[in-house]
Formats: sequence, C-alpha cells, structure tokens
Amino acid sequence: MHNIQEFLTFNSKIEHDLEHDLENKKQFSIPKIYSAKENLSKRWYVYFSFRCPKTGKLKRMQNIYGKANFYKTKEERLAILTSHRKNLLILLKKGYNPFGNNEELYNEINPPKEEKVVPKTAQKKTIEKIAKEIVLDKNIEEKPTDKRTTEYKKDINSLLINDAFEFALDLKAKVVKENTIYDYKRKSIHFTKWLAETKPEIKYISEINRQDLVSYLNSILLNTSARNHNNYRVELGSLFQVLKNNEYVKENYIIGIPILKTKPEKHKRFTEEKQIEIFNYLDKEDKIMSLFIKFVSYSLIRPVEICRLKIKDIDLENNTMQFKAKNSPLKTKIIPDILLKELPDLSKLDKETYLFSPNKFGDFWIATDNNRRDHFSKRFKIVKKHFQLDGDYTIYSFRHTFIFVLYNNLRKTKSPFEAKSELMLITGHKSMTSLEKYLRNIDAELPKDYSNLFSK
Repeated sequence: MHNIQEFLTFNSKIEHDLEHDLENKKQFSIPKIYSAKENLSKRWYVYFSFRCPKTGKLKRMQNIYGKANFYKTKEERLAILTSHRKNLLILLKKGYNPFGNNEELYNEINPPKEEKVVPKTAQKKTIEKIAKEIVLDKNIEEKPTDKRTTEYKKDINSLLINDAFEFALDLKAKVVKENTIYDYKRKSIHFTKWLAETKPEIKYISEINRQDLVSYLNSILLNTSARNHNNYRVELGSLFQVLKNNEYVKENYIIGIPILKTKPEKHKRFTEEKQIEIFNYLDKEDKIMSLFIKFVSYSLIRPVEICRLKIKDIDLENNTMQFKAKNSPLKTKIIPDILLKELPDLSKLDKETYLFSPNKFGDFWIATDNNRRDHFSKRFKIVKKHFQLDGDYTIYSFRHTFIFVLYNNLRKTKSPFEAKSELMLITGHKSMTSLEKYLRNIDAELPKDYSNLFSK
C-alpha cells in the first residue's frame, strides 16, 4: 500500500480532473496547515481527517511534514506546506483513501515505465561493451583532477547533506530537549549554507572530510569567538556521531578536532550602593524587570530557570516553588519572606500562564526558554545604559553579588565549613566541591590584612 508521502512526491503530474465532488457525508476535512503560531522552534505540518469506515466518524490522519521543518523562515515553510496542502486536496478529491488500497490511483498518477525489449544481439554487444569498459578502467592510471576524490564510494545508502541532518535531528528529537534540537538545527543549517558557498561540489554527507570540518570551525573562530567554535564543535559533533552510528559516515572527524581554550565569562559583583540604586530605579521604571532581578537576587536561581516559572509552580501555602533546573529535572526551593513581600496577587491569574512575560505578570508567552531569557537580557541593557555599566555587568551579576553577601554574613558567626554547608542548601549546589569552586571564582572570601607579615 502506498502512503500519502509517495503520492505527494508526484505533484507535477496532478493538475486536473477534479470533477468528482463529495456525495452525502463529507469523507474528509479540508487539509489545513499547522504553523505553531509562527513559532519556528516547533514543527509545522499539514493535517486532515478522513471518515473511518468502521466507526463512520472523521478520524485525524498522520501529520504531513515533508522537509518543511528544515527551513528557518516562515515564508519557506509555508511555501512547501501550501504545496503539500494543495496536492493533498487534489488527491482526496480524486479518490485517495488512507483506509483503502490506492494502487490504481497511484499507477494513474505515476504510470510504470514500459520495459523495452532488447534484441539478443544488442544485449550481447552491450555486455561486451561494458566488459571492455571495465577492463579499460582497471588499466587506466588515476590522474590528479580538480574534482573531489571520493574517500567513500557513493552507493545506494548515500544521503544528501540536508537529508542526512534531517535524519539525525529526527533521532535526536527523541532523546534531547526541544531547545537543544533548535540549537542543533540552527547550527546544521549554518554549516550546510557554508558548504554550499565554499564547497558546492560536495553533495553527499559521506563526501565531507576532516579538512572540511576544520575549515568550517576555523571560519567560526575567525568571525566570532573560541567559545562559539567550541559550541559548534560539540553540537555538530553530536549529529555526526548519530550518522556514524547509523553507518552514513565512516568517521566522526569532529571528535579529533581539539577544544580551544576560552576566557571565562565575568559577571562583576555590584557594590551595595549600586545594587540599591538599581532596585530603586526599577521599582519606579520597570516593575516586571525589578521582580525578575529580585528573583535572581533573593532566590538565587538562574535567569533561564525564572523564565520557566508558571503561576502553578508557585505554592503560597508552603512558600515554595518548583522549576526545571540546570542540574535537576524538577527542583523545589523555598521562597524567602523578603521575596514573598514583592510578589503580586497571583490568586486571579491563570495557572498555566508564565509568571514573567514582556507586558504583565501571568500571561501566555509563546517562545523558547532561551528567547525568553534573551528578552530580559536585552531589557537589562536599558538599565546598564542608564547607570553607564560596562559589559561585565549582567543579570547574573546579581546572583554573584547576593551569594557573596550571604557567605560573608554567615562567616561572621560560623566556620568556613559550617558557612558553606548552610549556603549549599540555599544555592542548590550539589556538592561542596562545586560550591567551593564557585566561591573561589567570585572571590567570596578574602584574607585579612597581612601587612604585618612583611615586617622582620
């Protein structure tokens, strides 16, 4: 039985003969395009329903994706899905039935080619000719050529580059988060475009060699940073590993490309005076941004984790909140009184809405976690401009600032070990080692004045 994807492939052959209108009950619904409200991080598709012969009711059929989700603009996706929608409607009107045998319709659209009868004498000549060519090929010494030498022979299993990445992404989608798939897809598209511009002779995934990948990552380094070089290396390497595991490439060359040293990002701590100034400014100018930063400061959770908070995640009876953390699928933290006093009235807000959105507390917001975080990062630039802060000050700087304050206040009455043990419960670090490394990075504990040690 031929599936709908095979029919849509032959769209150029379906151009007329639409005279068969529906009789009695509608046998199918008009195909529609699902565009996820133009969210390009989600999958777009064509969907329709067909009347089930057993139940007599319309039943939703399998979604039709084609290759639409490979593209990153809504115009490109709509162009492909509109074509699929149009051709699907034509097929349905011509009698396509997903519950039946469509062999006759398939042959009508794609008639089998007639085999030509070759005389025996002609067959003999053809065989002899092929035999001579094989002998000649063996005796010809290979000469240098401008064409790419095939390190791997292209066979029936070779995949075009776009198809190979789509295959790897489909498999990865089963085991990683949606945001990760979005990053994989974005980087694979960037790499594919680079190949098309710099090495147009490469068509198949098996033709890509180590030097191609080195050249590409070098271009990332030259145009951006070592950190980006490493990020592209990791994510492309993950896709190539899927292709190697499925024998579409012989080696994952990216594994052998070294990781570059990077300068760690600095998030300068604020002085107490500057922190108070910023809070006072935001309380007047931007209450949403003010509460967002107070969540970072008082609850000590990361900006992207705050962006995931929905109204239903806030438990005011127990003064706790739950969220998806960096090192845990579901983390519970207390909401300290200092933060509870800052919360708006949540009782009338929809439980499924996000606590933080661009225009108000408790609103639906269709965007990825990273896009939500980037929104508030850009919003904080207004604050930086107002206070003339340099690039080392970020929203994350508030987390460093308040952990520094907490630790030094704990140290006034406790030993270093006792202070760290209590602080670890507050910050959510999983081990003492990771907390100690974090405290060293932010210079949380400084020695006392040691001037007397220089005297004889």
